[in-house]
Amino acid sequence: MFFDIFSTKNKKIVKRWIKEHEEIVTLAHKVIAAYSNNNHALAKKELASLNNVAVNHLMNEDIELFKLLKKRDEQHHKIENDIKKFKENFAETKINLMKFLTYYSKRETPLDESFFDQFNSLVGILGERIDFEENNLYQKLETI
Repeated sequence: MFFDIFSTKNKKIVKRWIKEHEEIVTLAHKVIAAYSNNNHALAKKELASLNNVAVNHLMNEDIELFKLLKKRDEQHHKIENDIKKFKENFAETKINLMKFLTYYSKRETPLDESFFDQFNSLVGILGERIDFEENNLYQKLETI
């Protein structure tokens, strides 16, 4: 804890993002468990929480990466291409995720078999994405 005082801003941001990733994964598993136990009311509640955490995470990530792209010093220039590739490669998935969560978080939208199949697919894609972020982009961000 004492050393956190002296951490760079980027290290603090990365630490927060990793914690949010853990929360996203936990909530996704809660949705799957509740749905699998035929408790659609609880699945909806967990899905709404997941929607909130995921949207806030994505927006914060966009803002912080945008700020980094605006910096023009040598250290930030080194990671500029990585950030641009990250944003481009994730753009479509991010939009689909947000649409999916918004649609299925609505009270009137039933959690049917289609929901479960799509959700499981999205969870797999997000797991891969989180792994990529944490093992590539985030490690580079911590060094600048």
